[in-house]
Amino acid sequence: MMSTKAVYAGLAVLLVSVGGNRLGWADTPLGVLEQQAMQAAVAAVAPSVVRIETFGGRERVDRMLVGTGPTTGLVVCKEGYVLSSAINFVQQPSSILVVFPDGQRVAAEIVGRDRARMLVLLKIATDQDLPLVVPPVVARSQMQVGQWAIAVGRTFELDEPNISVGVLSARDRIWGQAIQTDAKISPNNYGGPLIDLRGRVMGVLVPLSPQGQDEMAGAEWYDSGIGFAVPLADILPHLERLKRGEQLQPGVLGIHLKGRDIYALPAEIAAIQPKSPAADAGLLPGDVIVGADGEPIVRQSQLRHVLGRRYAGDALQMIVERDGQRLERTVQLVDRLEPYTHPFLGVLPERVPGTPLVVRYVYPGSPAAESGLEPGDELLALAEQPVEDVAAALEVLANHEAGQPLAVRFGRNGQAEEHVVQLAALPPEIPEPLPSPRRDTPAEGDAEVPTGNLDLRLPEEPNACVAFVPETYRPDVPHGVVLWLTEPGKFNREQLFTLWQPLCEQHDLIVLAPQPRDPQRWHPDEIEFIGKALDDLSGRYRVDPQRIVAGGWQAGGGMAWLTALALRDRVRAVAAIDAALPLRVRIPPNEPLQRLAVHIAFARNSMLAERLRQDARRLGEMKYPVVLRELDEDQWQLNAEQTAELARWIDSLDRL
Repeated sequence: MMSTKAVYAGLAVLLVSVGGNRLGWADTPLGVLEQQAMQAAVAAVAPSVVRIETFGGRERVDRMLVGTGPTTGLVVCKEGYVLSSAINFVQQPSSILVVFPDGQRVAAEIVGRDRARMLVLLKIATDQDLPLVVPPVVARSQMQVGQWAIAVGRTFELDEPNISVGVLSARDRIWGQAIQTDAKISPNNYGGPLIDLRGRVMGVLVPLSPQGQDEMAGAEWYDSGIGFAVPLADILPHLERLKRGEQLQPGVLGIHLKGRDIYALPAEIAAIQPKSPAADAGLLPGDVIVGADGEPIVRQSQLRHVLGRRYAGDALQMIVERDGQRLERTVQLVDRLEPYTHPFLGVLPERVPGTPLVVRYVYPGSPAAESGLEPGDELLALAEQPVEDVAAALEVLANHEAGQPLAVRFGRNGQAEEHVVQLAALPPEIPEPLPSPRRDTPAEGDAEVPTGNLDLRLPEEPNACVAFVPETYRPDVPHGVVLWLTEPGKFNREQLFTLWQPLCEQHDLIVLAPQPRDPQRWHPDEIEFIGKALDDLSGRYRVDPQRIVAGGWQAGGGMAWLTALALRDRVRAVAAIDAALPLRVRIPPNEPLQRLAVHIAFARNSMLAERLRQDARRLGEMKYPVVLRELDEDQWQLNAEQTAELARWIDSLDRL
């Protein structure tokens, strides 16, 4: 980040370097005019850009030091309102000062928060005459990809803004909430404006991430050439709500779509959460959303863009196709849904592809046990819908919740029977020793795949990755994956695989152990590598999508939490040993189609013991099934017996 004078000097060099390609020679009038235009643009917006100074509050957020230096804000109303990035206040300061370009310093307080776009609105607490200048705003329709974009802050010299020059890279990013620039963006200009060559404000600079859920999401792209700004034109219509002290929340619909490829698949509803806006509006599983907010919807990603721009409380007009007809529905978005409790029938299925859905085990005291279901029975239909495999059965259950009745049709000795059961809640208990997950049938398919202790390598990644595939692996049987994320610097490959070998053979499991590129620590951006390693393994072996677990000890366990929450479309459980939920991570709502089970273990004298108990309580209140194991004092790892119990827990994750 540089001062204005330094950037102008550098810009002259830039114009010489690019002149032959874009502008002609640097001494032509066009080059000079472009530089003058940038100077004039910054000068035009400068009176609206203020410095923000904060005092007090926390020094660390989730073990990360947070800055207490000056940051930036943008005047948006002559009554004394200033917009800024929420990251500038993540330390929860005890006092806030707004400093104007002429040196006037006035106290301010946060009056409103936009938790969808991570913005805050400040109100200056003074009646004195202030140099409040509201800048002109660029409409979204006037923004063009490739145009010059100038990021402005006021953190160095008070009388001169600091700037970073780039272009507008994209218009509709972070699910429609932001525009993107390749200008270098950092805390020096978070909260400041991104402007065009006429000095008009395109947006307010904030760190954002497509996967992020908090104020610091996206901060890892500091000065990377990947920067985001929330269009000011999108915020102004909601400014009065922020002034009234409202907190703007993302709008929630309550639907879950079929399939994982959001960029190719239509927006077909697989499940509708009970007591949600979608349920109240009469939407049904199987409906295909073809229009929303006046825009055609062909792919799921288009629907996410529409929803990304809307807030809780907004009414959304939708068009769905159902049985060849087009129906219009109005949905009132909400900020949160009632915690969803996964329903439980009480059976474990056998894992023999290509055969009927056969009951392997019936949980004692479950609805299935009370209705008379027995091992060996074939599940034929749930709620009068045929179920040929686990995925189909889970999709039917996802449209129900605990306490609801469910019609169950099953076959026994060639005869079909039907019972209506009262569904229970998915229990946290781990079943006792289980019968074999598959009958002794001949293997189908080519078994010539590598097994044993393996090295896997992704050509485009620097990280090492190892795996253990049991000699008993059968390509026709789905295998669960233990995604083990080791404590950096303490990986013992032989010890890990020796411990898990008999368990992998008994429960049809594969251990996958990606390694951090830095022997001393995991980096959050390595979640992408972990996801690629999992996808690579799934391309080589038959993986059971219901039994993928991210686990680890201490720092590895912390990375397991981050991985499980970031890869919700793939990971179905997290097993954390002496590792708490990262403080700044917001626990997402429990989802009908993306189940997530939790196993927490820790020594009773662990420094994290009370925090881990609180994590278990919070997750339980959100209706996640949680197993909590308090180990003996000074026991920092699971012993063989406890690891065997963990393997049984993983074996049972495909329960119905």
